[in-house]
Amino acid sequence: MYKQGIYTVMSNRRIAADVYRMVLSGDTQYLDRPGQFINIKLSGLYLRRPISVCDWDKETITIIYKVVGEGTARMAAMTGGEELDVLTGLGNGFETDFTKLLPEAGIRKSPEGNFVFPDGRQVTAAVVGGGVGVPPLYALSRKLLSEGVRVIAVLGFNQEDQIFGYRDFAELGVPVCLTTVDGSVGVKGFVTDALKNFEYDFYFTCGPEPMLRAVWNLGKERGVEGLLSFEARMGCGFGACMGCSCETIAGPKRICVEGPVMKSGEVLL
Repeated sequence: MYKQGIYTVMSNRRIAADVYRMVLSGDTQYLDRPGQFINIKLSGLYLRRPISVCDWDKETITIIYKVVGEGTARMAAMTGGEELDVLTGLGNGFETDFTKLLPEAGIRKSPEGNFVFPDGRQVTAAVVGGGVGVPPLYALSRKLLSEGVRVIAVLGFNQEDQIFGYRDFAELGVPVCLTTVDGSVGVKGFVTDALKNFEYDFYFTCGPEPMLRAVWNLGKERGVEGLLSFEARMGCGFGACMGCSCETIAGPKRICVEGPVMKSGEVLL
C-alpha cells in the first residue's frame, strides 16, 4: 500500500560529486521493507522522480540521490523547511527471511537468533551496490544483521570523488570492499572483480543493469541465488502505465509494483 503526503525537508547536503543526502519529515508508516522507494512531485514537471529509500524511522525518511537532470537539480537546491509532495511505500522491497529465500536449504534460526544451515554454519549474505544503487542496501544490511545474518558489502564507484556511504556500513560492523573503475580507491575494476574473491550463500544487489547482469552471471556460475533491485525511469510509479517493465521467465513485470526487487531465478538478463 502506498500513500501520498506532504513531507518537510529537514536537511539536504552534498556528500559526493553530484550526490546529495536528504532527510524528510512525515508519515513513514507505509514503509515496511528495505528496498522500497518514494516518488517525488516537483512543481512544473509532469513526471514524479522515483528515489530509493536509504533509511527511515517513525518520523523521517532518508534518501540519497544523484543530480542527473532538471528534477534532481531542483532537489539539490532545496533547503530545510521546504515541502515536497511524496508518494511513499512503493515497490516490494527485499525479503530477508532465509527460510523463504532458500526454502530447500534447511535453514533455521539458532538458539542465538542466527539464520544457520543444518550443520550450524551461519548464513552469509553479500550486499553489492553500484553508485546510487548503494543507499537501499544500508537499511537492508541493518535488517539482515538484526535477523542473524553475516553480511559483507562490495560497493562500486567510478572514481574517488563519487564514493559515499561506506563508513555507514562500517559503523554497522559490516566488512566493506570498495571498487573504483579507475583504481583510485580499493580494487580497480567493477564490483565483480572484488566479489569473486568472497564466499557467500546469497546476494542482494542494486545498481545499473550492466552491473546487475555481471553479479547475476557470477551467481549463476557459482550456483548462488540472489535478489536484484532494478533502477528504471518510471511514469506513474504504481503500476498503471506499464512504462517500467522488465522481462522475466513469466513475461513482463512492472519494476514499480512487482519490483523493483526480483529473484535471480526469474529475471532474463
